[in-house]
Amino acid sequence: MALRTLQKWHGAGNDFLVEVIEQGGAPWWTAQRARAVCNRWTGVGADGLLIATVGPEVGMVLYNADGSIAEMSGNGIRCLAAAVRRATHADWETLLVHTDAGVRAVTLDMDIDSGYGSVAMGDVTFDTTLEGTLGVAKVGNPHVIVLDRPEWSAQEREGLAAGWASQVGGANVEFVTPIDRGRVSIKVIERGVGWTLACGTGSVATAAVCHREGLTDGVVRVDNPGGALKVELDGDHAILAGPVRFIANVEWLET
Repeated sequence: MALRTLQKWHGAGNDFLVEVIEQGGAPWWTAQRARAVCNRWTGVGADGLLIATVGPEVGMVLYNADGSIAEMSGNGIRCLAAAVRRATHADWETLLVHTDAGVRAVTLDMDIDSGYGSVAMGDVTFDTTLEGTLGVAKVGNPHVIVLDRPEWSAQEREGLAAGWASQVGGANVEFVTPIDRGRVSIKVIERGVGWTLACGTGSVATAAVCHREGLTDGVVRVDNPGGALKVELDGDHAILAGPVRFIANVEWLET
């Protein structure tokens, strides 16, 4: 048996368990253990598990709820930075985090256990548009953006998402409804998670594709089911901003 000490955070409803450890320790987490702790019935429950390694540099490893590895999470990286700051009793405002998608700068404005943060997300790249979609974009991880239709049921969206995602080897799928040139709303089926209350990289990908298609301006509010995120585009470069909130300290006993 092993007792792990975790923090739970969320960004616009996108929730994560975070373990902060020193660099150089032996890897402990596996896909099976990540699935167990993220399970909402027999574990603690979360969209993902974040491992923050702290040393001369700060590293991030992200397990999806199904145990697969994700390259990047716009909401998750804010949660990770906030958890590091809380665990180390630091008062910095900007933290560089090394991820599988590259180094990302996270800026936080915290009031004890809640706040607002922004992340320099790097460049958005576009792939070949799939039939029936608005576009395919990568923000460290892949996304398929689709104009939503109100007559689609959740089950129909799930079937469509599975078909489009399979054509690109797996992807998040965002169903978008443009509201005006500065605002859209999305519903998200996240790779390795399923329906989720918010997706940061998906919000960035949606904003970039909608801007490319002439539907929105370069600054966009993206209404996720769990809350609003803000995306600013400068060419292909994107900045994502949104809330972050501490939920609980957690002790998880693996048996």
